[in-house]
Amino acid sequence: MTATNTATVDRQTLVVRCRSRLQSGQATVRERFLGDGDAPRLLRERCQLVDEVLCDLWHGLELPRSLSLIAVGGYGRGELYPASDVDILLLLPEPPDDILTAQLERAVALFYDIGLEIAPSVRTVAECSRGAADDLTIQTALLEARLLAGNSATFQAVCAELKESLNRQVFFEAKQMEQEERHRRFQDSPFSLEPNCKEAPGGLRDLQTILWIARAAGYGDSWEDLAQHGFITPEEEAQLKRNLGFLQRLRTRLHLHVGRREDRLLFDYQTSLAAQLGFAPTTTRRASERLMQGYYRTAKEVTQINTILLLNIGAAISPPPDLLPQAINERFQNTHDLLDVVDEEIFRKHPGALLEAFLLMQQHPELQGMAARTLRALWRARTLIDDAFRRDPDNRRRFLEILKQPRGVLHEIRRMNQFGLLGRYLPNFGRIVGQMQHDLFHVYTVDQHTLQVLRNLRRFLADEFAHEYPLCSELISDFPRPWVLYVAALFHDIGKGRGGDHSELGAVDAAQFCAEHGVDAEDSELIVWLVRRHLLMSTVAQKQDISDPDVVGAFAAMVHDERHLSALYLLTVADIRGTSPKVWNTWKGQLLEQLFRSTCRTLLAGGQVPVRQGLIEERQQQALRLLRYFALPDSVHQRLWKQLDTVYFLRHSAEEIAWHTRALHYRTGVDRPVVKARVNPQGEGLEVMIYTRDQRDLFARLVGFFARAGYTIVDAKIHTTRHGYALDSFMLLDLSDRGSDRTMISYVEHELTARLSRQSPPEAPGSGRISRQVRHFPIQPLITIEADEKGSHYVLSVSATDRPGLLYTIAMTLAAHGANLHTAKISTLGERVEDTFLISGGDLGNAASRIKLETELLERLKV
Repeated sequence: MTATNTATVDRQTLVVRCRSRLQSGQATVRERFLGDGDAPRLLRERCQLVDEVLCDLWHGLELPRSLSLIAVGGYGRGELYPASDVDILLLLPEPPDDILTAQLERAVALFYDIGLEIAPSVRTVAECSRGAADDLTIQTALLEARLLAGNSATFQAVCAELKESLNRQVFFEAKQMEQEERHRRFQDSPFSLEPNCKEAPGGLRDLQTILWIARAAGYGDSWEDLAQHGFITPEEEAQLKRNLGFLQRLRTRLHLHVGRREDRLLFDYQTSLAAQLGFAPTTTRRASERLMQGYYRTAKEVTQINTILLLNIGAAISPPPDLLPQAINERFQNTHDLLDVVDEEIFRKHPGALLEAFLLMQQHPELQGMAARTLRALWRARTLIDDAFRRDPDNRRRFLEILKQPRGVLHEIRRMNQFGLLGRYLPNFGRIVGQMQHDLFHVYTVDQHTLQVLRNLRRFLADEFAHEYPLCSELISDFPRPWVLYVAALFHDIGKGRGGDHSELGAVDAAQFCAEHGVDAEDSELIVWLVRRHLLMSTVAQKQDISDPDVVGAFAAMVHDERHLSALYLLTVADIRGTSPKVWNTWKGQLLEQLFRSTCRTLLAGGQVPVRQGLIEERQQQALRLLRYFALPDSVHQRLWKQLDTVYFLRHSAEEIAWHTRALHYRTGVDRPVVKARVNPQGEGLEVMIYTRDQRDLFARLVGFFARAGYTIVDAKIHTTRHGYALDSFMLLDLSDRGSDRTMISYVEHELTARLSRQSPPEAPGSGRISRQVRHFPIQPLITIEADEKGSHYVLSVSATDRPGLLYTIAMTLAAHGANLHTAKISTLGERVEDTFLISGGDLGNAASRIKLETELLERLKV
């Protein structure tokens, strides 16, 4: 056997030995962790195991003695997660020749062969020296570098070079910018539905950033060192370690559960991780929701301490100029346009100053923020907000003053929430901090949604945003004491997660708040009413026939007067806009505005519901006035209108009636279907009118066609004329947001006309993909069929998880039972639909038949 063959055999033996040792060692480490859940020990033991295996392999390779094998990154820190890459640096004294290059390539290949996910880099001493001066990546890597094997003198020289050349101020600023850029990738929020527990704000990387900066500045490399330098107290050190421990356990479990590197807490994993980490479901909350609340609260605390520590370390690295502060009062001063405490113990001496600080930020526009030591003192004094603090009349007055200020309300309430003071002052608000809502349409935690609603209300007041919602801006500018809306916003969802009706629970909390804070009777009544009724307007607008004067009259009776109506409208728009960017659309805006204006007219008439015949005549006259603009004869409407009943004129606006009449006045008896489409005159989407002899399964055919064309139906008005023609109107929104509604008009008109002419059978839309959120957090379908007030029709209500083809399934089921559809109110809330249909015919009069229909729908709508 030649020397080459012998060397090859020796290397193979070495690889087999190292691979076996690595596999058995990792299995032991894993089993030990699964037994005791000690994540820090797993990270250390896996790191030690890899150290031993790599050193064994290195020594068997017989590489030149001048080379160094160095651990960097998380491996250099001594923290190696189950699926993390093993970051190593091969340090060379000078650029390699061809022989050494080949040796290094074989070495790296062997590292992979033994089963390690290696992330290697090869650099010379000169390259490291240059990088130590101006390359942030190299600087960070070398800060945590550990020598594993090889030339220690070369390694020490590089470390000395780094220490000599590293500018701690420049490094601090670069790391801060790096963190800001990283946070922007995650929308500057730790409250994503599927957060990245390593990179997102409040994740492990935020803690690592603090220690990198501390090490570069010479303040140590551990939380104990930061405590010794006075940056954190022993209590804060313990809290940081608890937060770090939670994140370490979570990421370790995540890697082991998935079996590969994965740092995102996807819906697919949340339920299993919750069980592994000991979170059990309750009667009101899933185990996964409890896990995610724990994560969000941890991430929030990490962002808090990260902000405070970086401000304090930054001030220590580069102290601001020693300028004389300007006194604001005996407790606070203006230092470099920042709110500064005169004494870091001021909050312990005067606890009321905790709220005063936020009030001063609003009252002094020259202040650009809070000084580092103010934030630090606030954070440390937050536990002073207890029952006695909350009972103090001066503190109650200050809190209400914060809400009444003309500027800075949103900023300061957000700041209070960020640093944990809002949840301590309002304990029930503290219970919803970090509470996720797996209802398929909220994309924020309850506290973040609440602050989004407050943000929307404040946005209505800003002149620069008046073009977004002109009616809202007009109403709130004339609304006396708008702060009552802010109080209602804070309490409208505060009862969530407790079981029962959150609106009623919130109303009780709001009533107690108003009584304790001395809010007068009129404003207290409005606040409590808004919290209790905050879902009323959206429910009526999206589920009932708001063209029916009786519906509007009943709603007007519930809102009492214009102040209640304006307040409810403003809160409703702000609430829907604050759930998710996908939930709001212009059609919902149109419905709410139509209900608002109709109710206004009813209230101005003293609450009297307009006589139906008078309302119809008024609508017909408005339609005729619109028709005259098109130079049509006065009798143009007669042939069509004599075939229409009062229900048609009640359910359609004057503008819709005029549009239908223009299109159909000379076609009332034609056999060929008439399809007309136009861009929604009041916003986005398409409005489509179909006029054809009534056909079997017509609604199912129409629904299938629109779905296949990429549209979702948000409103449908189904009408049958006296002479047996269907006159149906649909409002459509583009599912894919292609922005091509105008170009789709000719396609819809031509293709749908052709299909109706052929009387083609219904075509099911594509199955599409169901989102992962729907798969893991489906809602149980809810079906009800109830007789309307007159007993001539039935109201079918459907609440279910949205998915492609849902409406088609409902249409085909109704058709199979011989049910006639009169109206459809389609409400999509993120991944959930809440649809209402007015139906008649078939065997609906039989209770057993209705139960059979409900059962079939429930079965077919299950995900």
